[in-house]
Amino acid sequence: MSDGLSEHWLTIIGLGENGLEDVSDASRKALAEAEAVFGGPRHLELAGAGSKGQPWPVPFSINPVLEMRGRKVAVLASGDPFWHGAGGSLARHLEAGEWISHPAPSTFALAANHLAWKLEEVLCLGLHAAPCTRLRPLLGAGTRVICTIRDGAAPAELAEWLTAQGFGASQLTVMECLGGPRQRVRSAAAEGFGMQDIQAPVVVAVEAAGHKGLPQASGLADNLFASDGQITKRPVRALTLSALAPRAGELLWDIGGGSGSVSVEWCLAARGARAITFEPRESRLENIRANAAAFGLDHRMTPILGKAPQVLEGQPGPDCVFIGGGGSQALLDHLWDILPEGTRLVANGVTLETETLLMRAHSARGGHLLKAEIAEAGPLGSMRGWERARPVIQWSVTR
Repeated sequence: MSDGLSEHWLTIIGLGENGLEDVSDASRKALAEAEAVFGGPRHLELAGAGSKGQPWPVPFSINPVLEMRGRKVAVLASGDPFWHGAGGSLARHLEAGEWISHPAPSTFALAANHLAWKLEEVLCLGLHAAPCTRLRPLLGAGTRVICTIRDGAAPAELAEWLTAQGFGASQLTVMECLGGPRQRVRSAAAEGFGMQDIQAPVVVAVEAAGHKGLPQASGLADNLFASDGQITKRPVRALTLSALAPRAGELLWDIGGGSGSVSVEWCLAARGARAITFEPRESRLENIRANAAAFGLDHRMTPILGKAPQVLEGQPGPDCVFIGGGGSQALLDHLWDILPEGTRLVANGVTLETETLLMRAHSARGGHLLKAEIAEAGPLGSMRGWERARPVIQWSVTR
Protein backbone atom coordinates (compact mmCIF):
# COMPACT_ATOMS: atom_id res chain seq x y z
CA MET A 1 0.00 0.00 0.00
CA SER A 2 1.09 3.57 -0.56
CA ASP A 3 2.15 5.57 2.49
CA GLY A 4 1.31 8.82 0.73
CA LEU A 5 4.62 10.35 1.79
CA SER A 6 6.96 9.23 -0.97
CA GLU A 7 7.15 10.95 -4.34
CA HIS A 8 4.47 9.30 -6.43
CA TRP A 9 3.69 9.63 -10.11
CA LEU A 10 0.26 7.99 -10.12
CA THR A 11 -2.86 9.22 -8.32
CA ILE A 12 -5.92 6.95 -8.22
CA ILE A 13 -9.09 8.97 -7.62
CA GLY A 14 -12.46 7.58 -6.61
CA LEU A 15 -15.43 9.41 -8.13
CA GLY A 16 -19.10 9.42 -7.26
CA GLU A 17 -22.00 10.46 -9.46
CA ASN A 18 -21.48 14.08 -8.34
CA GLY A 19 -18.18 14.16 -10.16
CA LEU A 20 -15.68 16.65 -8.76
CA GLU A 21 -18.20 18.17 -6.35
CA ASP A 22 -17.27 15.82 -3.52
CA VAL A 23 -13.57 15.08 -4.20
CA SER A 24 -10.73 16.35 -2.01
CA ASP A 25 -8.41 19.24 -2.76
CA ALA A 26 -5.61 16.70 -3.20
CA SER A 27 -7.59 14.98 -5.96
CA ARG A 28 -8.27 18.29 -7.70
CA LYS A 29 -4.56 19.16 -7.53
CA ALA A 30 -3.58 15.76 -8.97
CA LEU A 31 -5.99 16.20 -11.88
CA ALA A 32 -4.67 19.69 -12.59
CA GLU A 33 -1.05 18.49 -12.63
CA ALA A 34 -1.60 15.24 -14.56
CA GLU A 35 -0.29 14.89 -18.10
CA ALA A 36 -2.93 12.22 -18.75
CA VAL A 37 -6.14 11.15 -17.01
CA PHE A 38 -7.30 7.55 -17.54
CA GLY A 39 -10.82 6.30 -16.94
CA GLY A 40 -14.05 5.16 -18.48
CA PRO A 41 -15.85 7.65 -20.74
CA ARG A 42 -18.38 8.42 -17.98
CA HIS A 43 -15.64 9.12 -15.42
CA LEU A 44 -13.72 11.32 -17.83
CA GLU A 45 -16.88 13.34 -18.49
CA LEU A 46 -17.71 13.62 -14.77
CA ALA A 47 -14.20 14.91 -14.05
CA GLY A 48 -14.08 17.26 -17.01
CA ALA A 49 -10.82 15.66 -18.16
CA GLY A 50 -10.97 17.30 -21.59
CA SER A 51 -7.97 16.75 -23.86
CA LYS A 52 -6.08 14.98 -21.08
CA GLY A 53 -8.67 12.22 -21.01
CA GLN A 54 -7.57 8.74 -22.09
CA PRO A 55 -10.40 6.15 -22.21
CA TRP A 56 -9.50 2.64 -21.09
CA PRO A 57 -8.74 0.38 -24.04
CA VAL A 58 -11.18 -2.39 -24.98
CA PRO A 59 -10.51 -5.08 -23.88
CA PHE A 60 -9.44 -3.48 -20.61
CA SER A 61 -5.71 -3.12 -20.05
CA ILE A 62 -3.60 -1.13 -17.60
CA ASN A 63 -0.60 -1.13 -19.96
CA PRO A 64 -1.17 2.45 -21.21
CA VAL A 65 -0.86 3.67 -17.61
CA LEU A 66 2.27 1.64 -16.90
CA GLU A 67 3.87 2.92 -20.09
CA MET A 68 3.73 6.43 -18.59
CA ARG A 69 5.59 5.39 -15.44
CA GLY A 70 7.46 8.35 -13.93
CA ARG A 71 5.19 11.02 -15.47
CA LYS A 72 2.25 12.62 -13.68
CA VAL A 73 -0.81 10.45 -14.30
CA ALA A 74 -4.28 10.26 -12.74
CA VAL A 75 -6.66 7.30 -12.90
CA LEU A 76 -10.38 7.67 -12.26
CA ALA A 77 -12.44 4.87 -10.72
CA SER A 78 -15.93 4.44 -9.30
CA GLY A 79 -16.10 5.02 -5.56
CA ASP A 80 -13.46 2.94 -3.79
CA PRO A 81 -10.78 2.04 -6.37
CA PHE A 82 -9.85 -1.06 -4.37
CA TRP A 83 -13.31 -2.62 -4.31
CA HIS A 84 -13.88 -4.19 -7.75
CA GLY A 85 -11.97 -1.23 -9.20
CA ALA A 86 -8.80 -0.46 -11.14
CA GLY A 87 -6.76 0.14 -7.99
CA GLY A 88 -6.08 -3.52 -7.30
CA SER A 89 -5.12 -4.22 -10.92
CA LEU A 90 -2.64 -1.34 -10.93
CA ALA A 91 -1.07 -1.79 -7.50
CA ARG A 92 0.06 -5.34 -8.32
CA HIS A 93 2.51 -3.83 -10.82
CA LEU A 94 3.73 -0.88 -8.73
CA GLU A 95 6.06 -0.23 -5.83
CA ALA A 96 4.57 1.27 -2.67
CA GLY A 97 5.93 4.76 -3.22
CA GLU A 98 4.75 5.07 -6.82
CA TRP A 99 1.08 5.74 -6.18
CA ILE A 100 -1.47 7.27 -3.86
CA SER A 101 -5.22 6.69 -3.70
CA HIS A 102 -8.08 9.03 -2.75
CA PRO A 103 -11.19 6.83 -2.38
CA ALA A 104 -14.84 7.86 -2.34
CA PRO A 105 -17.70 5.82 -0.83
CA SER A 106 -18.07 2.58 -2.80
CA THR A 107 -21.23 1.66 -4.68
CA PHE A 108 -21.71 -1.15 -2.16
CA ALA A 109 -21.54 1.29 0.76
CA LEU A 110 -24.05 3.63 -0.89
CA ALA A 111 -26.42 0.74 -1.61
CA ALA A 112 -26.16 -0.70 1.90
CA ASN A 113 -26.84 2.71 3.43
CA HIS A 114 -29.91 3.17 1.27
CA LEU A 115 -31.26 -0.28 2.20
CA ALA A 116 -30.21 -0.12 5.87
CA TRP A 117 -28.34 -3.40 5.39
CA LYS A 118 -25.31 -4.18 7.56
CA LEU A 119 -22.59 -4.33 4.94
CA GLU A 120 -20.54 -6.91 6.88
CA GLU A 121 -23.49 -9.32 6.57
CA VAL A 122 -23.96 -8.81 2.82
CA LEU A 123 -22.22 -10.52 -0.11
CA CYS A 124 -20.72 -7.96 -2.50
CA LEU A 125 -20.07 -9.15 -6.05
CA GLY A 126 -18.85 -7.55 -9.25
CA LEU A 127 -21.10 -9.04 -11.94
CA HIS A 128 -20.43 -6.26 -14.45
CA ALA A 129 -17.92 -8.58 -16.18
CA ALA A 130 -19.00 -12.01 -14.89
CA PRO A 131 -21.97 -14.36 -15.48
CA CYS A 132 -24.96 -14.67 -13.15
CA THR A 133 -23.88 -18.24 -12.40
CA ARG A 134 -21.25 -16.86 -9.99
CA LEU A 135 -24.18 -16.49 -7.60
CA ARG A 136 -25.15 -20.17 -7.63
CA PRO A 137 -22.81 -21.43 -4.88
CA LEU A 138 -23.70 -18.44 -2.67
CA LEU A 139 -27.47 -18.12 -2.72
CA GLY A 140 -29.76 -19.51 -0.06
CA ALA A 141 -32.99 -18.51 1.64
CA GLY A 142 -32.54 -15.02 3.09
CA THR A 143 -29.12 -14.42 1.52
CA ARG A 144 -28.50 -10.76 0.75
CA VAL A 145 -26.29 -9.81 -2.18
CA ILE A 146 -25.32 -6.48 -3.70
CA CYS A 147 -24.10 -6.80 -7.31
CA THR A 148 -22.63 -4.32 -9.69
CA ILE A 149 -24.22 -4.99 -13.08
CA ARG A 150 -23.02 -4.56 -16.68
CA ASP A 151 -25.71 -2.23 -18.05
CA GLY A 152 -29.40 -1.40 -18.07
CA ALA A 153 -30.38 -4.71 -19.69
CA ALA A 154 -28.57 -6.87 -17.12
CA PRO A 155 -31.11 -6.63 -14.23
CA ALA A 156 -33.74 -8.37 -16.38
CA GLU A 157 -31.20 -11.08 -17.29
CA LEU A 158 -30.39 -11.55 -13.60
CA ALA A 159 -34.10 -11.79 -12.74
CA GLU A 160 -34.64 -14.40 -15.46
CA TRP A 161 -31.68 -16.46 -14.21
CA LEU A 162 -32.84 -16.28 -10.59
CA THR A 163 -36.32 -17.44 -11.61
CA ALA A 164 -34.87 -20.39 -13.55
CA GLN A 165 -32.88 -21.41 -10.45
CA GLY A 166 -35.99 -21.44 -8.25
CA PHE A 167 -35.40 -18.00 -6.72
CA GLY A 168 -38.29 -16.27 -8.49
CA ALA A 169 -39.68 -14.99 -5.17
CA SER A 170 -36.47 -13.02 -4.52
CA GLN A 171 -36.81 -9.28 -4.11
CA LEU A 172 -34.62 -7.19 -6.41
CA THR A 173 -33.83 -3.55 -5.67
CA VAL A 174 -32.47 -1.79 -8.74
CA MET A 175 -30.44 1.31 -7.92
CA GLU A 176 -29.42 3.60 -10.77
CA CYS A 177 -26.78 6.35 -10.62
CA LEU A 178 -26.48 6.17 -6.83
CA GLY A 179 -25.31 9.30 -5.05
CA GLY A 180 -25.98 11.69 -7.91
CA PRO A 181 -28.75 13.87 -9.32
CA ARG A 182 -30.01 11.03 -11.59
CA GLN A 183 -30.41 8.55 -8.70
CA ARG A 184 -33.44 6.28 -8.95
CA VAL A 185 -34.35 3.25 -6.80
CA ARG A 186 -37.04 0.69 -7.67
CA SER A 187 -37.96 -2.77 -6.39
CA ALA A 188 -39.63 -5.83 -7.93
CA ALA A 189 -39.75 -9.60 -7.58
CA ALA A 190 -37.46 -11.61 -9.85
CA GLU A 191 -40.36 -13.58 -11.33
CA GLY A 192 -42.30 -11.34 -13.66
CA PHE A 193 -39.65 -8.64 -13.52
CA GLY A 194 -40.66 -5.91 -15.95
CA MET A 195 -38.67 -2.76 -15.24
CA GLN A 196 -37.88 -0.66 -18.29
CA ASP A 197 -35.54 2.23 -19.06
CA ILE A 198 -32.82 1.28 -16.54
CA GLN A 199 -29.84 3.64 -16.65
CA ALA A 200 -26.22 2.72 -16.03
CA PRO A 201 -24.34 2.74 -13.76
CA VAL A 202 -26.63 0.32 -12.00
CA VAL A 203 -26.37 -1.92 -8.97
CA VAL A 204 -28.87 -4.60 -7.92
CA ALA A 205 -29.52 -5.79 -4.39
CA VAL A 206 -30.96 -9.30 -4.10
CA GLU A 207 -32.78 -10.69 -1.07
CA ALA A 208 -33.01 -14.35 -2.00
CA ALA A 209 -36.24 -16.28 -1.46
CA GLY A 210 -38.07 -19.28 -2.88
CA HIS A 211 -35.24 -21.84 -2.76
CA LYS A 212 -32.89 -23.15 -0.10
CA GLY A 213 -29.82 -23.09 -2.36
CA LEU A 214 -27.05 -25.65 -2.68
CA PRO A 215 -26.14 -27.81 0.32
CA GLN A 216 -22.91 -26.67 1.93
CA ALA A 217 -21.62 -30.17 2.74
CA SER A 218 -19.69 -32.34 0.27
CA GLY A 219 -21.61 -34.98 -1.63
CA LEU A 220 -24.02 -33.11 -3.91
CA ALA A 221 -26.73 -35.12 -5.66
CA ASP A 222 -25.50 -36.85 -8.82
CA ASN A 223 -28.32 -35.39 -10.91
CA LEU A 224 -26.91 -31.88 -10.44
CA PHE A 225 -24.05 -32.79 -12.77
CA ALA A 226 -23.95 -33.32 -16.53
CA SER A 227 -22.51 -36.82 -16.98
CA ASP A 228 -22.31 -39.79 -19.33
CA GLY A 229 -22.44 -42.06 -16.28
CA GLN A 230 -18.73 -41.73 -15.52
CA ILE A 231 -19.04 -39.86 -12.24
CA THR A 232 -17.77 -40.36 -8.70
CA LYS A 233 -21.07 -41.15 -6.98
CA ARG A 234 -22.34 -38.98 -4.16
CA PRO A 235 -21.35 -41.09 -1.09
CA VAL A 236 -17.88 -41.87 -2.47
CA ARG A 237 -17.44 -38.25 -3.54
CA ALA A 238 -18.14 -37.12 0.03
CA LEU A 239 -15.50 -39.56 1.34
CA THR A 240 -13.09 -38.39 -1.35
CA LEU A 241 -13.50 -34.70 -0.53
CA SER A 242 -12.90 -35.49 3.12
CA ALA A 243 -9.62 -37.18 2.19
CA LEU A 244 -8.62 -34.39 -0.21
CA ALA A 245 -9.18 -31.83 2.58
CA PRO A 246 -9.45 -28.67 0.44
CA ARG A 247 -8.12 -25.43 1.88
CA ALA A 248 -8.45 -21.80 0.79
CA GLY A 249 -6.50 -20.93 -2.34
CA GLU A 250 -5.20 -24.45 -2.99
CA LEU A 251 -4.82 -26.05 -6.43
CA LEU A 252 -6.03 -29.58 -7.23
CA TRP A 253 -4.90 -31.81 -10.05
CA ASP A 254 -7.95 -33.98 -10.85
CA ILE A 255 -6.59 -36.82 -13.02
CA GLY A 256 -9.22 -38.73 -14.97
CA GLY A 257 -11.85 -36.07 -14.35
CA GLY A 258 -14.90 -37.89 -15.77
CA SER A 259 -17.68 -35.36 -15.21
CA GLY A 260 -15.52 -33.03 -13.13
CA SER A 261 -17.74 -33.51 -10.07
CA VAL A 262 -14.77 -33.83 -7.69
CA SER A 263 -13.20 -30.66 -9.11
CA VAL A 264 -16.51 -28.81 -8.73
CA GLU A 265 -16.89 -29.81 -5.09
CA TRP A 266 -13.23 -29.06 -4.37
CA CYS A 267 -13.74 -25.50 -5.65
CA LEU A 268 -17.02 -25.11 -3.75
CA ALA A 269 -15.46 -26.29 -0.50
CA ALA A 270 -12.86 -23.55 0.04
CA ARG A 271 -12.52 -19.88 -0.80
CA GLY A 272 -10.43 -19.38 -3.92
CA ALA A 273 -9.69 -23.10 -4.37
CA ARG A 274 -8.82 -24.00 -7.98
CA ALA A 275 -8.69 -27.21 -10.01
CA ILE A 276 -7.06 -28.41 -13.20
CA THR A 277 -9.12 -31.31 -14.52
CA PHE A 278 -7.31 -33.72 -16.85
CA GLU A 279 -9.47 -35.94 -19.03
CA PRO A 280 -8.40 -37.98 -22.10
CA ARG A 281 -11.88 -38.09 -23.72
CA GLU A 282 -13.15 -35.00 -25.54
CA SER A 283 -16.83 -35.88 -24.93
CA ARG A 284 -16.26 -35.94 -21.18
CA LEU A 285 -14.32 -32.71 -21.35
CA GLU A 286 -17.50 -31.09 -22.68
CA ASN A 287 -19.36 -32.25 -19.56
CA ILE A 288 -16.59 -30.90 -17.34
CA ARG A 289 -16.86 -27.50 -19.03
CA ALA A 290 -20.65 -27.55 -18.71
CA ASN A 291 -20.49 -28.37 -14.99
CA ALA A 292 -17.87 -25.70 -14.31
CA ALA A 293 -20.07 -23.10 -16.02
CA ALA A 294 -23.30 -24.27 -14.36
CA PHE A 295 -21.82 -23.93 -10.88
CA GLY A 296 -20.22 -20.55 -11.64
CA LEU A 297 -16.72 -21.99 -11.39
CA ASP A 298 -15.37 -21.66 -14.92
CA HIS A 299 -12.93 -19.00 -13.65
CA ARG A 300 -11.47 -21.49 -11.15
CA MET A 301 -11.65 -24.80 -13.06
CA THR A 302 -9.39 -25.48 -16.03
CA PRO A 303 -10.31 -28.58 -18.10
CA ILE A 304 -7.40 -30.01 -20.11
CA LEU A 305 -7.58 -32.76 -22.71
CA GLY A 306 -4.88 -35.40 -22.35
CA LYS A 307 -3.67 -38.53 -20.61
CA ALA A 308 -1.47 -38.53 -17.53
CA PRO A 309 1.41 -38.53 -16.93
CA GLN A 310 2.31 -36.87 -20.26
CA VAL A 311 -0.32 -34.14 -19.95
CA LEU A 312 1.01 -33.05 -16.55
CA GLU A 313 4.19 -31.59 -17.97
CA GLY A 314 4.43 -27.81 -17.65
CA GLN A 315 1.37 -27.45 -15.43
CA PRO A 316 1.52 -25.35 -12.25
CA GLY A 317 2.37 -27.45 -9.22
CA PRO A 318 -0.59 -28.68 -7.16
CA ASP A 319 -1.26 -28.72 -3.44
CA CYS A 320 -3.28 -31.90 -3.83
CA VAL A 321 -3.73 -34.63 -6.47
CA PHE A 322 -6.74 -36.87 -7.03
CA ILE A 323 -6.58 -39.92 -9.28
CA GLY A 324 -10.13 -40.93 -10.10
CA GLY A 325 -9.37 -43.00 -13.17
CA GLY A 326 -6.48 -44.40 -15.15
CA GLY A 327 -4.22 -45.13 -12.20
CA SER A 328 -1.05 -47.08 -12.93
CA GLN A 329 2.29 -47.84 -11.34
CA ALA A 330 3.98 -45.56 -13.88
CA LEU A 331 1.67 -42.67 -12.93
CA LEU A 332 2.17 -43.15 -9.19
CA ASP A 333 5.94 -43.34 -9.60
CA HIS A 334 5.95 -40.24 -11.81
CA LEU A 335 3.88 -38.26 -9.30
CA TRP A 336 6.09 -39.37 -6.43
CA ASP A 337 9.12 -38.11 -8.36
CA ILE A 338 7.74 -34.69 -9.34
CA LEU A 339 5.51 -33.68 -6.43
CA PRO A 340 7.10 -31.55 -3.72
CA GLU A 341 7.11 -32.67 -0.11
CA GLY A 342 3.81 -31.92 1.60
CA THR A 343 1.60 -32.52 -1.45
CA ARG A 344 -1.47 -34.61 -0.66
CA LEU A 345 -2.38 -37.52 -2.94
CA VAL A 346 -5.67 -39.43 -3.01
CA ALA A 347 -6.40 -42.31 -5.40
CA ASN A 348 -9.65 -44.26 -5.82
CA GLY A 349 -10.08 -47.61 -7.56
CA VAL A 350 -12.77 -50.22 -8.14
CA THR A 351 -10.98 -52.92 -10.17
CA LEU A 352 -8.97 -55.81 -8.74
CA GLU A 353 -5.93 -54.51 -10.59
CA THR A 354 -6.26 -51.05 -9.05
CA GLU A 355 -6.87 -52.57 -5.62
CA THR A 356 -3.59 -54.48 -5.92
CA LEU A 357 -1.82 -51.32 -7.13
CA LEU A 358 -3.04 -49.21 -4.22
CA MET A 359 -2.33 -51.94 -1.64
CA ARG A 360 1.26 -52.09 -2.88
CA ALA A 361 1.53 -48.30 -2.84
CA HIS A 362 0.29 -48.24 0.74
CA SER A 363 2.83 -50.88 1.73
CA ALA A 364 5.67 -48.98 0.05
CA ARG A 365 4.73 -45.36 0.77
CA GLY A 366 2.54 -45.48 3.87
CA GLY A 367 -0.52 -43.29 4.26
CA HIS A 368 -4.06 -44.50 4.80
CA LEU A 369 -5.92 -47.30 2.98
CA LEU A 370 -9.71 -47.41 3.05
CA LYS A 371 -12.23 -49.84 1.58
CA ALA A 372 -15.77 -48.52 1.25
CA GLU A 373 -18.64 -50.91 0.56
CA ILE A 374 -21.93 -49.08 0.11
CA ALA A 375 -25.42 -50.44 -0.48
CA GLU A 376 -28.61 -48.52 -1.15
CA ALA A 377 -32.20 -49.67 -0.88
CA GLY A 378 -33.87 -50.52 -4.18
CA PRO A 379 -36.86 -52.43 -5.53
CA LEU A 380 -36.76 -56.23 -5.30
CA GLY A 381 -39.92 -57.58 -6.88
CA SER A 382 -42.83 -56.19 -4.88
CA MET A 383 -40.52 -55.45 -1.94
CA ARG A 384 -37.14 -53.83 -1.36
CA GLY A 385 -33.60 -55.08 -1.04
CA TRP A 386 -30.04 -53.82 -0.85
CA GLU A 387 -28.32 -52.89 -4.12
CA ARG A 388 -24.59 -53.08 -3.52
CA ALA A 389 -22.21 -50.79 -5.37
CA ARG A 390 -18.76 -52.00 -6.32
CA PRO A 391 -16.35 -51.66 -3.38
CA VAL A 392 -14.06 -48.64 -3.65
CA ILE A 393 -10.46 -48.73 -2.51
CA GLN A 394 -9.02 -45.37 -1.50
CA TRP A 395 -5.39 -44.65 -0.77
CA SER A 396 -4.46 -41.27 0.69
CA VAL A 397 -0.97 -40.11 1.56
CA THR A 398 1.09 -36.96 2.03
CA ARG A 399 4.24 -36.87 -0.09
